[in-house]
Amino acid sequence: MKPLLKLTVTFAASSLAIASVFAFSLTANAQENNTYFSVSGGLTSLQSSNNSGELTSPFTTWEGTTIPGGAVLASGTSVSWNTLFKSGYNAGIAIGKSYDNGLRGELEIRYLSNSISSHNGVAVGGSAIGTEDAGVLITGSGNLGASVSTIVGAGTGKNSTLAFMINGYYDFMPEAEFTPYVGVGVGYADTTVVFAPSDVAVADSGNGGLAYQGILGGLYNVSENTSVFAEYRYFGRSKVRVDLSLLPGYLDTDNKAHLFNVGLRVNF
Repeated sequence: MKPLLKLTVTFAASSLAIASVFAFSLTANAQENNTYFSVSGGLTSLQSSNNSGELTSPFTTWEGTTIPGGAVLASGTSVSWNTLFKSGYNAGIAIGKSYDNGLRGELEIRYLSNSISSHNGVAVGGSAIGTEDAGVLITGSGNLGASVSTIVGAGTGKNSTLAFMINGYYDFMPEAEFTPYVGVGVGYADTTVVFAPSDVAVADSGNGGLAYQGILGGLYNVSENTSVFAEYRYFGRSKVRVDLSLLPGYLDTDNKAHLFNVGLRVNF
């Protein structure tokens, strides 16, 4: 199955499953629904990304250490490296409905942001070039006196995502003072990636794609209409296509994160 078709089928099936939760809840307990608004946020730990892509047109190298200036890398030559991220943050708002049968449906908007810590493992055509002088990849440059590894090791940039999610939950004890719950969600996420190691502009690009998450948490009822909660989320989305500005090419990057949040929920 082609990737785009597979993505479409997966999104449609997941959305239908969560929509079924909504429909069942409305049928079973329409007279006892509670609408709520929530706000939450906390720590985002973005997993390291194994970036891989290729050149989209020929590129002529400049002076490296062992690679001479004037070597031509053909279109289709592979390009790859790894990216590590610093701890970041996320914040979101949601509106939903809960039911006495324990089911809950929700619409959510969430923003995630992580700064880049460093890059490593730079390879072109399957060969590591970390020990080469960084001038080899900068058009019009001679030797810079610093290796590729040194330049990319000083990571600068960030990864930011705006996600629009449909979530379905099950509250294990909806009438109790403390309620543990589990949830899943699917939706759309728009991600922007900025790579600028040592202030060298490498990429500032991104795209949108299928997003998904799993949720585990607990809610405590402070009053009849007000609750506080703490939760863990595993958030992920499809590969992010990043167009390179330093080289004529692209990278497909990962975007998978662990979220540790607290929040406030108000029923109305």
